[in-house]
Amino acid sequence: MEAFTPKTFYPKWWALNSHVHTVVSSFSSIKPVNVDRIEISTPDNDFLEVDLVDLENSKPIVALFHGLEGSSERFYIRNLMFDLQEAGFSSAALNFRGCGSRLNIQPRFYHSGETSDYATLFKWIRNHFPENPIFAVGFSLGGNALIKSLGEEGNEHPVTRAVAVSPPYDLKAGSLNLEHGFNRVYAYRFMRTLIQKLELKRANYPVLPTFNGNTIYQFDDKVTAPVHGFNSADHYYETCSSKHFLGDVNKSLLLIHSKQDTLCPLRFAPFNIINKNPVITSIFTDKGGHVGFISSPKNWLNQTIVNWLQS
Repeated sequence: MEAFTPKTFYPKWWALNSHVHTVVSSFSSIKPVNVDRIEISTPDNDFLEVDLVDLENSKPIVALFHGLEGSSERFYIRNLMFDLQEAGFSSAALNFRGCGSRLNIQPRFYHSGETSDYATLFKWIRNHFPENPIFAVGFSLGGNALIKSLGEEGNEHPVTRAVAVSPPYDLKAGSLNLEHGFNRVYAYRFMRTLIQKLELKRANYPVLPTFNGNTIYQFDDKVTAPVHGFNSADHYYETCSSKHFLGDVNKSLLLIHSKQDTLCPLRFAPFNIINKNPVITSIFTDKGGHVGFISSPKNWLNQTIVNWLQS
């Protein structure tokens, strides 16, 4: 393996701010990837949907985790699966509960600190690919939970190399940040599908909370927290924020984040903890968006991820 020497991120001249990087990237063309949709049973008698690319080789298999209200079919997952395949890596992209082809069975959803479903996927990968090392890449919310998972299990974690792209570090600060400026547009899109899923779920479980608020914080306080065993949004945020787990990460971790990210501002990161942990490498770009890095030459983000996994 070669030493990791990341290339500098240079944005395209017309990508003038974070919102351009974030929004335009979301309309990226999706590269063709042939996947097998696998269903995995969970310990609580539910299921997880996983999209699998199995190259049937001995190279590492990469577990992929999407962001809030995303799925394994989002551009950043699919295009990374394509580039991983080109590099000889198999991959397994998890759909969080309710984010796949249909709603899950149990009266719960997913959240930023849900690591038991991660453990279920890692166990499935280990059982089906016993000889392959396991790597992992998480985006945004998926990156927060990946960091939490790594911190919780320390040296015992099955993943040997990981990447977190644009993760939130302080969930409360990040949630409140969505109530200001153009971020409210993103929050509206998140809220629309979250509420739709809640109403669909309530048809089967009328005891689930009703919701008539209009912010992510309110949704987490009235729905996410009580449904998943937290006392309040503040309790949920304090329990699950990745800033509390970065110090306990013992496997090689790369953090990729734009200093211009408006959805998950980098200023909320615990820089002292990150800098003191010798297994953490960070790339904090001057430009770029949230999970969106429109680069010249193109594809800087995926090339950086693949180079890190290969190094």
